[in-house]
Amino acid sequence: MGVDQLPPIGVLLREWRLRRKLSQLELALRADTSSRHLSCVETGRARPSQKMVSRLAHHLDVPLRERNSLLMAAGYAPVYRERPLDGEDMRAVRSAVDMLLDGHDPYPAVVVDRLWNVVRANRAMGVLLDVAPPELLAPTPNVMRLALHPEGLPAHAVDYGEVRAYLLGGLAQQAHTTGDLALRALYDEVSVYEVPAHEVPAPAQERGPREAVVPMRFRTPYGELAMFSSVATFGAPADVTLSELAIELFFPMDQHTEGVLRGRVGELGMSGAGAGAGAGAGVVGGEGVAEEGW
Repeated sequence: MGVDQLPPIGVLLREWRLRRKLSQLELALRADTSSRHLSCVETGRARPSQKMVSRLAHHLDVPLRERNSLLMAAGYAPVYRERPLDGEDMRAVRSAVDMLLDGHDPYPAVVVDRLWNVVRANRAMGVLLDVAPPELLAPTPNVMRLALHPEGLPAHAVDYGEVRAYLLGGLAQQAHTTGDLALRALYDEVSVYEVPAHEVPAPAQERGPREAVVPMRFRTPYGELAMFSSVATFGAPADVTLSELAIELFFPMDQHTEGVLRGRVGELGMSGAGAGAGAGAGVVGGEGVAEEGW
């Protein structure tokens, strides 16, 4: 969005304050300013300094991409760069990412951007990507579409209702807290996907004790597999791309799944085929740039 298309800085700050459910007094105290000055900024009677915009954005937990927008709306240059992951000055980051992906073999691992597009994946990710139809893998696989589209993982899923509710709830919350319109559009798209007829959720009283995590269970040529995941992000990012990357690591939920995943390493060999749409820890589907999951 160009500078001319941005709302006034006061309007944007007020939107973020309301999204965070803070009063003017609460935000003013956190940002070491007065509620009177903050009120003047929000109503357009005062122009905040660059330092004040950055301080308010910090205490409002505004994503780096949107902090640049706030600065531009106030008449200042953006501070945070957006470097491509395959750029020379991101070599150290790529090395760290590849170390995590390779080190997680034989279990699946994937790197996603802010819109859940797959940026990089390890070989073991093929156990998840290989069950998806080609049209869901091109031009770039998207984790939410793969997990929610009726021809993706739901076509092979077991007890899918609980997983779907968890994913949609998390995506809706992410779209709200970030204010990202593209994330909201993704949620609007995947939330209306049809649920496979064989996956009607059982009544709560019939489910029995809940597990420590919400597992993903799906049918494969290797039998029924069960996995859960965790998501890692980079600490103290100062780059837009880096701040929006997440590394999702999948773990086996039972001994059968662990045996299948470890067995696939022998099938593929150390120089075997890539995971679905990409090889090794490479970029998946072309050039690419949120707790427990699944």
